Amino acid sequence: MPFPILKAKVPPGQPIKVSVRKSLAFSLLDRYLSLLVSIVSTMVLARLLTPAELGVYSVAMALLIMAATLRDMGAGNYLVQEKELTTDRIRAVWAVQLGIGVLLALTVTLLSTPAARFFREPAIRDIMLLLALNYLVNPFGSLTYAWLMREMRYDAIAVMRLSSTMVGALVSMFLAWRGHGAISLAWGSLSATAVNAGVSMFFRPPGYPWIPGTRELRRVLTFGVQLTGSTAINTVSAASPEFLLGKFQGMAAAGYYSRANGLVAMFNRLVVDAVYSVALSMFSQQSRSGRSYAEPFIRALSYLTALSWSFTAGLVLLAHPATMLLYGEQWGPSVPLTRWLACAAAVAVPIPLCTAALVGAGQLRRMLNSTLVMAAATLCAATLGALLGLAALGPAMVLASCVGISAWIYNTRQQVRFTWSALAHCCMRSFTVAAATAGGPLAAVLIFGWIPETKLAPLTLGISGGIIGFVVAVIFSHHPLGDEMKRLRIILVDKLHRK
Repeated sequence: MPFPILKAKVPPGQPIKVSVRKSLAFSLLDRYLSLLVSIVSTMVLARLLTPAELGVYSVAMALLIMAATLRDMGAGNYLVQEKELTTDRIRAVWAVQLGIGVLLALTVTLLSTPAARFFREPAIRDIMLLLALNYLVNPFGSLTYAWLMREMRYDAIAVMRLSSTMVGALVSMFLAWRGHGAISLAWGSLSATAVNAGVSMFFRPPGYPWIPGTRELRRVLTFGVQLTGSTAINTVSAASPEFLLGKFQGMAAAGYYSRANGLVAMFNRLVVDAVYSVALSMFSQQSRSGRSYAEPFIRALSYLTALSWSFTAGLVLLAHPATMLLYGEQWGPSVPLTRWLACAAAVAVPIPLCTAALVGAGQLRRMLNSTLVMAAATLCAATLGALLGLAALGPAMVLASCVGISAWIYNTRQQVRFTWSALAHCCMRSFTVAAATAGGPLAAVLIFGWIPETKLAPLTLGISGGIIGFVVAVIFSHHPLGDEMKRLRIILVDKLHRK
């Protein structure tokens, strides 16, 4: 039978109408505030933990990355895109999430001691045992999270995510300050998961079933296994550099990679993750209604590439002062790698949108094909880095991104049916914006040098000049972001007049 909550909220057969812009605004606000918390905690932890301690935690997380991928077997995404949601199907989703949580907790516990012996690092065992509890707690928040995504309730999601991020950061910083080392981060992660699950109880629909069911289990698992296969391959390949560096180049090398990758990933946390979540909800709704989303895909890609490439240009030019300000002098060896990884991320920026489009349409085979190509290229790059060191890893990662994105664009075009001319036009306008944005950071490099003695002055000049260049370029190049800026200006002027 159809799920009663949905029948009560909207007329039968009618989609829930939620503003995409409003959803994106809340999703971005969530990321902005969470990123601010993350930056502060990262700055503190980088000064409280050594590269070797951070490397130990990074290697432990790399070992658990597969478990993180399998934690709900794609059941949450199944709930988001399912065209006919019923009580039996929700019970099956709940059963998968609970069962996988228990199974992963037991598996991680059993593997903790062998992993510590393999790396000859006892702290890895303690970290893995503590993080095993995450998988028992996580299902109590993930079901509600998936339902909120389906209905595009990103205001509630923002509350869940931000509260858990703040608690996790505070716990990690306090314990690191007390001298507990790498395990401080594990306690922070567990605290964040527990808070996320607790807050989700306030948003869980009253009619949602608490008792798991198996009647529609096969349907959920069929979708979940295909999606999880792709996600697992991608996740393992993404974690391979840290894993191989930790084994063959030492924990410090893994720590330097983790820090460089973390700085580059700030943009993903700030913008890409927010866009992916809303895009998946939007594409899923349009797929359920049978509408084409070629135009929304290209428009979203134009937003994403303009922002991403502008960020990348600034980070490549200002990597040294940014690293020194955020992390301190001990992280200097990560600066060259940061520049290379930023270039690799710029090449790969369409992948989250491609993923959202294919998952929303249920085209998991195309997603798997793309993932396999990207994974193979990334593993080759990681192997090269493990054998030759960080200097070889950076260029290899850029080449891997070039190979991978070609597969993603090809397979996504088969489903979305956008034209090559539309894609080229989108990329050219975004490149123009990024080039103009790079003017400020480039001026900072010319004045202060690649390795400036000061931190704040080049960052201030580079960021302020970059923002001015970005705004001017968006306006004069007639980039689609200009329409959003005009809309925002109209809203702000209207509110000021009302006051």
